[in-house]
Amino acid sequence: MATEVNVQPGHGKAGRHPTRQFLDTLSGHDDPGMFGRMFPNLDPLAVDDTPLQELADAMKDPNPGDPAGNNTKVPAGFTYLGQFVDHDITLDLTSFGEKEADPNAVENFRTPALDLDNVYGLGPDGSRHLYARNPGDPDGKGPGPKLLIGKTISVPAGNVTITPRNDLPRSPEGFALIGDHRNDENLVVAQTHLAMLKFHNKVCDQLAAAGTPADEIFVQARQIVTWHYQWMVLHDFVERITEKGIVAKILEQGRRFYRFKKTPYMPVEFSGAAYRLGHSMVREVYSHNRIFTPGPGGLIPASLDLLFKFTGLSGGIVGDLAPNPVVPPLPIPLLSSNWIIDWRRYFEVLATNPADVRLNPSRKLDPFVVPQLHTLPGGGPAATRSLPFRNLKRGVLLGLPSGQDVAKAMRIKNPLTSAEIAKGTDGAVAKKHGLHEHTPLWYYILKEAEQRGGGEKLGPVGATIISEVFVGLVHGDHQSYLWLKGKNWKPTLPSKTPGDFTMADLLRFVGDVSPIDGISTV
Repeated sequence: MATEVNVQPGHGKAGRHPTRQFLDTLSGHDDPGMFGRMFPNLDPLAVDDTPLQELADAMKDPNPGDPAGNNTKVPAGFTYLGQFVDHDITLDLTSFGEKEADPNAVENFRTPALDLDNVYGLGPDGSRHLYARNPGDPDGKGPGPKLLIGKTISVPAGNVTITPRNDLPRSPEGFALIGDHRNDENLVVAQTHLAMLKFHNKVCDQLAAAGTPADEIFVQARQIVTWHYQWMVLHDFVERITEKGIVAKILEQGRRFYRFKKTPYMPVEFSGAAYRLGHSMVREVYSHNRIFTPGPGGLIPASLDLLFKFTGLSGGIVGDLAPNPVVPPLPIPLLSSNWIIDWRRYFEVLATNPADVRLNPSRKLDPFVVPQLHTLPGGGPAATRSLPFRNLKRGVLLGLPSGQDVAKAMRIKNPLTSAEIAKGTDGAVAKKHGLHEHTPLWYYILKEAEQRGGGEKLGPVGATIISEVFVGLVHGDHQSYLWLKGKNWKPTLPSKTPGDFTMADLLRFVGDVSPIDGISTV
């Protein structure tokens, strides 16, 4: 059975996509529908395919395993948390009929929001397949407040004989039963989604133990989980790649560029450029657990290719369609237990990892992308299989302005100079085509991170777009903590620092740090 791999982290296909024709009809900062422009009055940057292709080729990381290219300030788990978040804010649950009637999503669309609809779907009543049966239901036919967790199977490699529930729930043919199928496109984002399922269930257990009435547990748990998730995204994820305190600064001074009247929209400067920063963070090889890790003791490294193959959307998890008996490695009916994640390798869950447990750093925020993302699987010309080329081309098709024009519109005090953009082998190619003076926005933001942020964080243009949009998405959600409680609300769940909440805190709260090793924080 074929197991072609979809290696496009962060931008799977679902919902709707903006069109240049529709975007060009917009002006100002009214509520444009699902998509709009932060800078509607700036001219688009027009670049032919040949310069874009040459620049994309120059963005290939020549030494993807070189430690000098690591960003030790951002553990690798944030690469895939960022992808999970992308699938949360871009999930469109409107019906097919509504999409046909309103293709540009001016009226019929769900507001982009950090509301975990990719986890909860339409709730226990509207998405019963996502939920476990209610143990308190006399006939056992109704859904309860807790989310389903999927099983795993044991295979010989690695000698992991336990088969705990540590996968996404799946249909008989291997499809993930989750709110957004894109979260099954690579194993780390799938296990991130699983962590969110466990997070909700743990909060349900906590509420039940505290005597919360059974019919109130789901609603209370969803609010607690969502608010802590929103806090974590703003303060642990956004501020980690921008600067500490930027969220409080925006809440105090207001959003200057991402504005709307009542309803948040998805700015194409964000979705088509700034938030594609995650592509530069991707590694080609990871230490996934004690079995799939580089170096002595490991069976083989967890390559990017393998992380896509051990999924249902991109790889070989096919349920009842797998051979019986199973013939590893692929295809298989369910995730094999030897691929269950060890979170110590992706986030700073422990104060210090044991010597044989390596923490994966992300790759630097810079213009370089690992080779595998330059040769995506599938047919067609080589250019169309290059993710950097696709990103650059998409920017042109969407009519994105140049990085220089955006920096000027933002009144950035110290924008990148043409000489800074021309630095390096990639910059020499940009200069060859004049793109050092009129630079595609995605490339400008990555170059700015390299030159202004030392590859550890975004520069002023990228940081402003990312932070303002995320703050706006949370503030524009009328169920969010910012809307209902205000900017002074603090997380209440247990955490390393009281009043804060990070992804590492979430994983410690859940407790399943490395199930195949019996490592738990509970």
